[in-house]
Amino acid sequence: MDSLKNIWMVFKRELKSYFESPVAYVFLIVFLLLLGFLTFSVTRFYEQRVADLQPFFFWHSWVYLLLVPAATMGLWAEERRTGTIELLLTMPITIMQAVVGKFLAAWAFIALAVLLTFPIVITTEFLGNPDMGVVVSGYVGSILMAGAYVSVGALMSSMTRSQVIGFVLSLVVCFLFIVAGWPPVTNMFVNKAPKLVEIVASLSFMSHFESIQRGVLDLRDIGYYASVMVFMIVATHLVVDSRKSV
Repeated sequence: MDSLKNIWMVFKRELKSYFESPVAYVFLIVFLLLLGFLTFSVTRFYEQRVADLQPFFFWHSWVYLLLVPAATMGLWAEERRTGTIELLLTMPITIMQAVVGKFLAAWAFIALAVLLTFPIVITTEFLGNPDMGVVVSGYVGSILMAGAYVSVGALMSSMTRSQVIGFVLSLVVCFLFIVAGWPPVTNMFVNKAPKLVEIVASLSFMSHFESIQRGVLDLRDIGYYASVMVFMIVATHLVVDSRKSV
């Protein structure tokens, strides 16, 4: 119980810090406007005359690629730069509790941004009769994928004092996770290491999201995102623990 209370304490502290700055509101506005623009203008949503949110969900991974690193780059980098990490770690909490609390706060912030896109669902419902089960599944998959992005961002942020470097590292790693399943990437291994093709493809954020987006909540896809988050959280704990006095 004490562990949950400590995680909750860090969670509230971090989530509150997002909304104490106008940056959070700018982030939410940019996120919603960007997704709306890409959905309705770039993919010509209205012209398709089909009540299908696939064009909307298609852009999530690319919008996350830019905005999630921006939202997570200061999770640990800013703490280390300002020296407040020492204050945080002198509180009666473990490093793992601090890592989990920060991760959950950032994930909740991104999840809130995703849920605020509900007007797009209402618009689609008005235009036709979408399969709401598929829509809900798409949101579940998107939020799970966002958690994976956030966990990567948290790890990259813990490796540096610079938010800019944390942003760039996070962007690069997340981009690699996106393109891992693309044919141009997997084709590189077809001749030299054919056994690695399926392994590399299975690491892609996109391939697992596309499966859930179609309305198939496969435990393997959910387990994949959970595994990425757990691995990144444990790695973040190791990095913070090794650098807490640096």
